[in-house]
This record gives sequence, structure tokens and C-alpha cells, in this order.
Amino acid sequence: MQVLHQIPKLYDSNVIVGYDESDDAAVYKISDNLAMVQTVDYFTPIVDDPYTFGAIAAANALSDIYAMGAKPVMGLNIVGFPAEKLPLDVLVQILCGGSDKAKEAGITISGGHTIDDNEPKYGMVITGFAHPDKIITNSGAKPGDVLVLTKPIGTGIITTAMKEDIASPETADNAIKIMSTLNKLAAECMIQIGVNACTDVTGFGLMGHLHEMVSASSVGAEINLQNVPIIPGTWELADDLIIPAGTMRNHEFLSDHLIWDNISYEYQMILCDAQTSGGLLISVPKEKSDDLVKELKASETLTYAVIGRIIKDEHQKIRVTNGKNE
Repeated sequence: MQVLHQIPKLYDSNVIVGYDESDDAAVYKISDNLAMVQTVDYFTPIVDDPYTFGAIAAANALSDIYAMGAKPVMGLNIVGFPAEKLPLDVLVQILCGGSDKAKEAGITISGGHTIDDNEPKYGMVITGFAHPDKIITNSGAKPGDVLVLTKPIGTGIITTAMKEDIASPETADNAIKIMSTLNKLAAECMIQIGVNACTDVTGFGLMGHLHEMVSASSVGAEINLQNVPIIPGTWELADDLIIPAGTMRNHEFLSDHLIWDNISYEYQMILCDAQTSGGLLISVPKEKSDDLVKELKASETLTYAVIGRIIKDEHQKIRVTNGKNE
């Protein structure tokens, strides 16, 4: 955002959502009944297996569309590949992983672009559609809302441990399953119930993306650590100081926006952990929260955890407590 604010903005009245509030995707109004929702995301490998890398990258890109309450319909591959260093079969496996995940999402990959690069990179441009009046942004959270999270956190710490070959097989397999899981079912549930705001949890971590939500909505939030779902094995790795650089940057950036009520350094890092293909963080009216949790549970989403609430706070702070489960 520091860079984007220095670029002259081109105004178009049909752009419903741009980059002003750090939302998950851009939205362009085509007609009174139709809006196009578009995003792009790609990154370097976070796992060794090329097929799995492709699947995770595709799930991660699709997540932005789901977070906006839109239906994805088409994808374009974005690839950087060191053709002189790695066999082309590696690229084939990456693309197959992405293709299978796109098929699971019910979208078509219609093309893409590849460049020669020093290290592999892969991701997608995803296009989706929604009614202009039914777009879900990160700026609609209201005091009294309940915050619901649909995937456990800890993938940044675990994938860092995987690179150093110190994550247990069970912990690594669990993280891969979580990152490969689409947010499709969770998005369908929140659309059915009707919610005030949503964002997906990715590189800025749970606290970073919640900060974006409360800032865009001009509210504050309270989080109960005891209710936050954490991938088993994450705390032990954090206790061994297996902390990615991105997580530490998140923690430092958020220092003026968070109030830690007797929260250990390890848990602070976990809550700020830079995620890949994380879950949806949903702000839902309290009177609808039970119905949302019920639908999420019935659809077998990975989690359906009520982790906190939105409060009035002109300073837009996030307070993290460590009380008993509520």
C-alpha cells in the first residue's frame, strides 16, 4: 500500500472495489445485476512435491474470490520456471496440481503466461462473478458481530520447519491437507446465511488480516486465544523458535494495533503467522452466528470456530485475551 498510494489513481465509476481498503479482490460492475470479481496470486514453492505445490497455489488464488462472496468461473496460469535447471516434468506436475484443483472448484483454466526464471513460481489470475449488491468486503464488520474462522492456523511455521526437515510427518501432512483445501464450502455457507464482512487469512496472518478488517470497518475486535484453532505441532515448533521472517515482520508491524493480555511470545507469533491458503475470517451478526456455525459444521469445513467479536473502538485496536472457552 505504501507504493500504491504513490501511483496516480485512475477513476472509473464501475470499479466497486479497488485497492483502497486492502480487500481480497477487485470488483467491476458490468450491469445492475452482474459484477466481475478478479484477483491474482502466485508464489515460490512452499513444499517439495511439485504437484502439491500447484494444488496449494491454485487453492490460495481461488480463496480471494470465495472471500468476496463470488463464484469463480475461469483461471489463467502464471508461471516462472528455470527450464535449464529443472526437467520439464516438474512443470507438468505443477500445472497438473493446479488443473486438478481448478476442476474441483468447477472452473476452467483458459490459458496463461510462462517466463524463464531462476526459481519456480506458480499461481493464477482468477475471475469470478457476483451480484453487485451481494459483494462481501472486509469493510462491513459491525459492533456485536461474531468472528468465525474456517481453517486452523500455523502453516507458515510448519512449512518453515518442513524446509528444515524438522516437522513431523503427521504435522506436515496435516498442514498440506489444510492448505490444499478449497474455501468453496465455507463461502457457500456464508453466502446462504448472510454476513457483514469477510477476508481470507494469508500472508499477513490472522491478526494482520483482522487488522485490515477492523481498520476498513472503523471498529475494534476482541479475540479469545483459547478459541483459535491451531494446527497440532505448531506451538512446539514456535517454542523452538521456528519462526518465518514474514511472521516476525507481521508481528512488528502490528505492534501498535494489538493489545496482548498475558499472551506468550510463542502464541503471539502463531497468531501473526504468515499463512498460505488459510481459511475465511467471517464477521457475522450475532443473531446469525449459530446458523452459520451449524451450516459450516454440516458442510464439513475444517473448522467453524467462534474466535471473538467485533466491538466499538475508535482506535481500531485488537485485544487478545487468554480466557476459558466461551
